[in-house]
Amino acid sequence: MIVIKYGGHAMSDTDGHFAEAVQAALDSGQECLIVHGGGPQIDTAMANEGIEPSFVGGFRFTTQDIFQIVERTLTGVVAPNVVAKLRSRGINAVGISGRDGGVLIARKLTTLVNEVEADLGLVGEVIRVDATYLQVALDAGFLPVLSPIAVLGDEVSEDSSVGLNVNADLAAGAIAGAFQADSLIILTDVPGIYSNWPDKSSLISTISVTELREMQNSFHDGMLPKVFACINAIESGTKSVRIIDGTNSESFGLALRGIGGTVVTP
Repeated sequence: MIVIKYGGHAMSDTDGHFAEAVQAALDSGQECLIVHGGGPQIDTAMANEGIEPSFVGGFRFTTQDIFQIVERTLTGVVAPNVVAKLRSRGINAVGISGRDGGVLIARKLTTLVNEVEADLGLVGEVIRVDATYLQVALDAGFLPVLSPIAVLGDEVSEDSSVGLNVNADLAAGAIAGAFQADSLIILTDVPGIYSNWPDKSSLISTISVTELREMQNSFHDGMLPKVFACINAIESGTKSVRIIDGTNSESFGLALRGIGGTVVTP
């Protein structure tokens, strides 16, 4: 199983390279599952409503009004577009929200990755994954494309009437852990993890989860959730995580062959 986090900036691919690489992975016998983001698309939708985005520690501050925009954009615009791209290449993709079948259960996130307390509104921290619905889709020959929306709940119960906005990197990490995936590939807009950003020569090629945890507080903004997703995925049983530059049309195909980006190992 390969779990792929398809980020908002990486979605600028108009030549079909992403879908071709996914098809190649499927042809090789790999099961694949995509968790998509959509930050730029959400920003545009919010701007159309006259709402200025606000971020705290890499997370989008989410009021009820903003949550409705986020959910509508992810499940009604971004997911159908990703599915359409894949199906145009003959891939049997299907869009699924994390609220469908209670796939993602989350509580409100009140502490940032660096353990600083924060009020983020309706932002969720995944505490439980019910992979049943996703497994049914996989068994039926579909490639799930998951929108990172969760239902409010705890370890044993849920309130499906309340939705939460989940960072797509963290959702992908949780899904990868639930499936004990062979690999989680995170497509973003940078070539990987840097030990001393913005020094381009400090790109890390390979790092253990222990080493990454030791330096996690040195990261900022959007990289924080990605680092946390890597740590969670590995510690939940994912065999490796690779962060790559999804704006490079060739990087995903290379990543499937074990080339490029930053690899996080157990």
